[in-house]
Amino acid sequence: MVLSIDVPDNYGYVLLCCGVLPAFTNFYLSTKVMGARKAFNVKYPNLYATPGYHDKADDFNRVQRGHQHVLESISDFRICSIIGGLAYPNVVACCGIIYSLGNILYMEGYKDTKLDVSTARLKKGGPIQFLAVLVVMVCSALSAYSLL
Repeated sequence: MVLSIDVPDNYGYVLLCCGVLPAFTNFYLSTKVMGARKAFNVKYPNLYATPGYHDKADDFNRVQRGHQHVLESISDFRICSIIGGLAYPNVVACCGIIYSLGNILYMEGYKDTKLDVSTARLKKGGPIQFLAVLVVMVCSALSAYSLL
């Protein structure tokens, strides 16, 4: 069986918003970790600061954890976007913007030491990324199903 796929109009927005924009978001968040490494004196190869050894270890770890979070979902988000964007390019592209913004807001909340660590990541708008991921997953499932 030969399968040909027509790329819809506006698919470039999917690639831009769900492929390229998350890469820039990841880069931006990694610069926050690099700055925190310098500010809190956490040297490589330590992924996290060690409480009792590093001053303000939790402060650094909150920044690092905020960045680590994007790495946990970016590959699934991208592949689902590529698939879902074939049928729903405008919806998926919008989700790419929301996903990237949500990851930035997630880190902003997580690194805020005035907030309780158990809920900080949720306090500044970070959960909007979860909505974007869910919508993209549904779009990809519907798109894949339509090819059966």
